[in-house]
Amino acid sequence: MLWVRITIALRPVFGERLTLLKSPARLIRFLGWAGLLCLWRIDVYFRYGKKETSYLKKNDPILGRAIDVIGQIRREVDNDLFSSVVHTIVSQQISSAAKQTVWNRLTTKLNDQVIPVSVNQLGRDELQGCGISFRKTDAIKEFAAKIVDGRFDLEGLTKLGDEEVVKQLSSLKGIGRWSAEMLMLFAMQRPDIISFGDLGILRGMRFLYGYEKIDRSLFNRHAEIYSPYGSVASLYLWAMATGDYQVDLATRR
Repeated sequence: MLWVRITIALRPVFGERLTLLKSPARLIRFLGWAGLLCLWRIDVYFRYGKKETSYLKKNDPILGRAIDVIGQIRREVDNDLFSSVVHTIVSQQISSAAKQTVWNRLTTKLNDQVIPVSVNQLGRDELQGCGISFRKTDAIKEFAAKIVDGRFDLEGLTKLGDEEVVKQLSSLKGIGRWSAEMLMLFAMQRPDIISFGDLGILRGMRFLYGYEKIDRSLFNRHAEIYSPYGSVASLYLWAMATGDYQVDLATRR
């Protein structure tokens, strides 16, 4: 699994040359020692630390108490935005077990190379043979074609503000605002993403602050308090939503 993660993370830099590297030893020879040191910078979990948590604890003592109770959160990320978009489309409206089965079939067919050229070359019947619906197949094929022919610039998204990235990603078939925000958080690792459309985040807020209902105005007030580290706040609100953690009522005053 780590080998797969390393190749996925390095693919945007080295492209198709990585298909020739089928073992860690070959990768080391390919990169050299200086390149090998760069592997330590590959993110497996969402990247945050004391700077972000100290800021949130200072600005919101209630959330700060939750941070102390919960501790460091290790939430997996996928730095390959193309693969993440395809995975998002595949995963919609199916169970976790079905999602994993379909994704395993697709990655096996592609030899773990979920890249634009490879996906674009697959026939629709091949995608559907993995258990992907007709509608999702069209969305995936259209997305891959747009990347290959240059109609959609994934790398260019890094230069845009959050709202413009949402606009660009949600222009893709099969990607709505919530999906775009999750991609920004768990693929792009944008620092200030908190989604009003996420039921888990709203549930976490209700548990943490004792609210019965959260409207857009109340949500925005909290989002402003969390900013510019809304993404880290989201991680802790999701943790609170599980019901596994309790914050003393006294800390809410």
